[in-house]
Amino acid sequence: MLVNYDDLTKTVAALTEGETDEIALMATLACELHHADDRFDWTGFYRVTEPELLKIGPYQGGHGCLVIPFARGVCGAAARLNAVQLVDDVEAFPGHIACSSATRSEIVLPVRNGAGAVIGVLDIDSNQPAAFTQEDATRLAALLDAVFGRL
Repeated sequence: MLVNYDDLTKTVAALTEGETDEIALMATLACELHHADDRFDWTGFYRVTEPELLKIGPYQGGHGCLVIPFARGVCGAAARLNAVQLVDDVEAFPGHIACSSATRSEIVLPVRNGAGAVIGVLDIDSNQPAAFTQEDATRLAALLDAVFGRL
């Protein structure tokens, strides 16, 4: 089953309407995304908790890394560069942090508040190589902007 982004966007909008708590929004989005697509093995957020540092936030799937510095891994690169990281083969990504040995590909998107500040990243892992597309990046970025851009 592949995600239907139109339906997902409507569902998330209805579930999050009026909510302003970051953690509640992240938890709801992690759950909805994780169950929307068979490619998504680990779906969750890492939050900026201090300068140059991400800590685990709400997620679905097996355990994640607890702390990720901006200087390391795919999540760190997304936060540091404020840009989507679309990784077809995690083994080929310099400095990849293997939180799960099953992960083969990954997409990580910066999460920005209404002022444009990076408040975290959305990390989605797959046990399939090259599981994510540019359409995933575009649609997920729009969803994140709709949910977190109002904060």
